Amino acid sequence: MTSPGQGGSHAPNPSMLARPSDDGSAAEHAIGEALARLDEVRELPVADHVERFEAVHTALSDALSKAENMLSGSTGGG
Repeated sequence: MTSPGQGGSHAPNPSMLARPSDDGSAAEHAIGEALARLDEVRELPVADHVERFEAVHTALSDALSKAENMLSGSTGGG
C-alpha cells in the first residue's frame, strides 16, 4: 500500500490547478457582452448613449486588465 503522493508522481501544485480555469474565456465573454450592449445603443434615446458608452468602456477596460494580468502571471485581485 502506498501513501498519497508516492508512486513516482509528484503531487500537483494547487496554483497550477487553478490556472486552466482562467483561460481567458471569461474575458472573451465579457467583451462579447459589452459589444452586444454597444450594438443596442441605436435603440436608446440619445440622452442614454453616454451612460451606455461608459458602461461598455468600463467592461472593456476590466477585460483588458484581466488579460494583462494573465500575461504577466499576476494572480492578485484589483
